[in-house]
Amino acid sequence: MLKAICSSKELTDNSYYECVTDIIDCRQIQSLKSITHHVSTTRFQHCINVSYYSYLVCRIFNLNARSAARAGLMHDLFYYDRKEYNSKKSKGQASHSRKHSLEAYANATKLTTITKLERDMIEKHMWPITRPKPSYKETYIITIIDKYCAVLEFCIPKVQKIVRRKPQ
Repeated sequence: MLKAICSSKELTDNSYYECVTDIIDCRQIQSLKSITHHVSTTRFQHCINVSYYSYLVCRIFNLNARSAARAGLMHDLFYYDRKEYNSKKSKGQASHSRKHSLEAYANATKLTTITKLERDMIEKHMWPITRPKPSYKETYIITIIDKYCAVLEFCIPKVQKIVRRKPQ
């Protein structure tokens, strides 16, 4: 079953899935399932979360939901270890926030044709930590949704742990 965090919907039976069906099963995206992300999830699940919720919000605002779904799925399409990269950082080296978004874009171009909008969304999803600012409304949405999902991914397991320990 394919689900986003805090959602009970099966995403393969959803109009969302039609937007990403050509790329979601590719080896490069599937390999994200083996990489831990935000402490308690995988990079694949995080990308699904950002992709799905960006799609929903863009649909609500009558923006390009298809591009939001696709860019969300590929926004963290990088394979290096963030902690290792940061521990070996040298003067003049790009921050992880900047490097991973550029690498994600480069990797995404190997999978499919990327539109200008999708490029903006992938490369600038770390704004305002990185510059320049987004050029499209959809990029602002994916930026906010990315942070929202990171908070959920970090907090939900901790809350569930507390709830499970609570005596009845």
